[in-house]
Amino acid sequence: MRKRTLLLAAALTTGLLTALPATTASAAPSGLSGDINGDGYRDAVLGAPLAKVAGRSNAGYVAVVYGTANGLDTGKRQIVSQDTAGIPGVPESGDHFGDRLTTGDLDGDGYTDIVVGVHSERIGSTDDFGVLTILWGGANGIQSGTDVKSPLPQGMSELGWSVAAADFNGDGATDLAAANISSPALNIWNGPFSRNGEVLEVESIDTQDETGVSTEKLVAGDVTGDGIAELLVMGQEETSDGGRRTRSVLYKGYPSGPWKDSKLAGGYDAVIADVDKDGYGDIVTGNFMEKSADEPNGGAGGAITVTYGASGGLSTRTPVRITQDTTGVPGAAEKNDAFGWSLAAGDTNGDGYADIAVGVANEDLGGKTDAGSVVVLRGSASGLTGRDAKAFSQDTDGVPGAAESYDYFGHAVLLTDVTKDGRAELITSARGENDGAGSAWTLRGTFNGITATGARTFAGTTLGGPAGLAYFGDVLTG
Repeated sequence: MRKRTLLLAAALTTGLLTALPATTASAAPSGLSGDINGDGYRDAVLGAPLAKVAGRSNAGYVAVVYGTANGLDTGKRQIVSQDTAGIPGVPESGDHFGDRLTTGDLDGDGYTDIVVGVHSERIGSTDDFGVLTILWGGANGIQSGTDVKSPLPQGMSELGWSVAAADFNGDGATDLAAANISSPALNIWNGPFSRNGEVLEVESIDTQDETGVSTEKLVAGDVTGDGIAELLVMGQEETSDGGRRTRSVLYKGYPSGPWKDSKLAGGYDAVIADVDKDGYGDIVTGNFMEKSADEPNGGAGGAITVTYGASGGLSTRTPVRITQDTTGVPGAAEKNDAFGWSLAAGDTNGDGYADIAVGVANEDLGGKTDAGSVVVLRGSASGLTGRDAKAFSQDTDGVPGAAESYDYFGHAVLLTDVTKDGRAELITSARGENDGAGSAWTLRGTFNGITATGARTFAGTTLGGPAGLAYFGDVLTG
């Protein structure tokens, strides 16, 4: 079932942040994807959804750390919450502001904006939950925000359960896709968005009805190589025996909007990137609960599946499954490792092939339960393999800290070229670090890929955030 609605978008809420401005530059914005303040360097966005804000537990905040020629500069940062001047809403216990994030230039001004899916926000005294808050990028960083309050899907529940931003119809403007957990679950707003409010169109799609796959996670990327983004919908489908299994379906970008194409491997996270440099985006899905070959009746070690792209959508090439038992991949597939818990894509060595960072959040290390690690797999002409793969943890020489039980290092991963040297840095987090306060790490990209040499770490308190339980780094985007 599909439904289109035309209504007025919410009016802009304006004001200034009290956080440190990112820059006072007056030059034209770079237009670089991931550059929030337009200075030509990509920035990093980190969610801390369990942080206490204005005395409210689990209210949450979003941190922005700005990029420089030397990498992320924790001295140039902002902490943004619903208690920040210019940002809609008020902090409330259980809002979890920051646990659903995406970025994109939604108003076409050359600055990257942040979309926060505040899916736990109650709408007034109704039984509806969820708002989409746009934090507008600008020369001085985030200075204002807008709630997209209309048009909204009917009977919504937890709108913003997942969010993705890209040009899905080829008109050159960034569109916004958001899930909620009622039907229809997939909603797509056509861009560009206006800070002053304008008529916007929303298309609501019942993916369960159309494909048999529920909408639980959204991932955007250009699979067909035509410059129009596809939308990967990840969820569950019913099996012939009445059970449930993870499954994904690709909605192809098209001038009239996304339309369904083929089903493919499911999971709980995914990324779309060209790992074999053939001009088509490849879909890497991570299923941290997938069983390894040597434990058919045991727990899940986790796996990722690479489904290759082609001009018409999915390639006829056989998808490739990779686990920690794959030749060249560090470690071994063991029960509850959670290989594939998180995924990110970027060229870490400047060879033109997209590499994939795989979070192994529950990896046990040296007797430490769920200490966590990250495995970086290299792209190549033959695709994604285990060749030259590297693993990093807090036990790796050069990485600050020490592996401890229940750190969950690798909970979130991001590969992004902050320094403009053509090689992506690895940013990762451990949500359980310091009893759930959470921390993040940055590791440089080199001609040989990611290195631990010179690795740095920072916490929410480093940026001026509150101490205590926060899950800082629960979500990373840029």
